[in-house]
Amino acid sequence: MSANDYNDGGWQPVTRLGRMVQEGEIDDMETALNSGLPLKEPELVDQLLPGLEDEVLDINMVQRMTDSGRRVKFRCVVAVGNRDGFVGYAEGRDDQVGSAIQKAIGIAKLNMIKVPRGSGSWEDRSDRPHSLTRRTTGKAGSVEVEVIPAPEGLGLAASDTVRAVLELAGIENAWTKSHGNTRTTVNLAKATFNALENASQSRQPRRNRGEEREVADQ
Repeated sequence: MSANDYNDGGWQPVTRLGRMVQEGEIDDMETALNSGLPLKEPELVDQLLPGLEDEVLDINMVQRMTDSGRRVKFRCVVAVGNRDGFVGYAEGRDDQVGSAIQKAIGIAKLNMIKVPRGSGSWEDRSDRPHSLTRRTTGKAGSVEVEVIPAPEGLGLAASDTVRAVLELAGIENAWTKSHGNTRTTVNLAKATFNALENASQSRQPRRNRGEEREVADQ
């Protein structure tokens, strides 16, 4: 499934960054992220990253008691990426599974980061960016994930959830270590994304992520 299915067309940007993208003043995702302007419109990500893919990592049913009785919602964990250095992560909740997935995809696009990639090891003679440039660690709840650069040909020594996030980011070779309650997919996925986010902090200012942002003019 293409994550760009979220955008049905007819986009009318309402933020300064959106207008700059639509008018061609900004024509690549890295420039948009480094502009200092908040990323509030999923559609501009669709325009700058047309090859974006998504993967649903987890779907859970969440029950809550209200005055009117028991309410059931679905929580979906989604990662999006172009397999070439850009990745986003989010959770979405809704009464319907499909709506929860689409909501998570939209939020994940707003959480997009640029992952610094390199050859993976001082022993590696490859000029192609296929691994991380340095070791990084991320944490969510009790789960901690460490991602370590590796030379070309190793592949991804990782669990399925960690592997899915790394692949969407364009990381092809890496060692990983996971600690804590790694059976909790949401925390494992979030910790992996957090590790990639921490690796990217030397490249761009930190922004608040993981929450749906209200679209407003800037």
